[in-house]
Amino acid sequence: MMRALWSASTGMKGQELNIAVVSNNLSNVTTTGFKKSRVDFQDLMYQTITEPGAPISADASYPVGIQVGHGVKPVATQRMFTQGEFQQTDQALDVVIEGDGFFQIQLPNGDTAYTRDGAWKLSADGTIVTSDGYTVLPEVQVPAEAIGLNITSGGIIAVKMSEDADLEVLGQIELADFVNPAGLKSIGNNLYQQSGSSGEAVVGIPNTEGFGSIAQGFTEMANVKVVEEMVNMIVAQRAYEANSKTIQTSDSMLQIANNLKK
Repeated sequence: MMRALWSASTGMKGQELNIAVVSNNLSNVTTTGFKKSRVDFQDLMYQTITEPGAPISADASYPVGIQVGHGVKPVATQRMFTQGEFQQTDQALDVVIEGDGFFQIQLPNGDTAYTRDGAWKLSADGTIVTSDGYTVLPEVQVPAEAIGLNITSGGIIAVKMSEDADLEVLGQIELADFVNPAGLKSIGNNLYQQSGSSGEAVVGIPNTEGFGSIAQGFTEMANVKVVEEMVNMIVAQRAYEANSKTIQTSDSMLQIANNLKK
């Protein structure tokens, strides 16, 4: 009975984490460029009472044996980098990556972060920045007298200085990608940082081999599917209830066993 109590308690703890991840997914359903997460579980060690294949007699052995598990443990919260749907905004500084890759962002401490959030703004000096004021890399400054901003699918940023003037190229968007994007470290503010699991950043030009193309006038919505997350929530809730019922049943059986001596 004690084994059942501990096993059920690990199940309840695991489902608490599962609900926390589902809750975070749902709370970010309208967050630009957000990527949902899921919890990966593994079973814990087993107590082997009878070894499978152990001999019963000289010419016979146990076909399956007896092994009793000790519960479950969460081993990872994996970020799912599937493409989110596009929302048309018709704003010149709203861009999306159609395919693989991340925008590069310079943090205040000089480090580079990565994001799928392309809802950009202009700073006081015309630099293209994120909503938090972090500079988009490579740095591009838009002149105050510019009357139009154009971003091609290949990431070339150009402006017109007058109605009759030709487009003047200001800079080139560069994307970064990783061997294992799921290994990136989430730091909040729609940003990720490189980790030992993600591998080194590979930088390239949009719309070339291995990198997605750029679309202007759109933002990428979160890849969270509300119905799917609600189903996951119900499953986690039922699993939590079942494990709590197991604890109650085990406790009742222990009480019956303790009362046998009376």
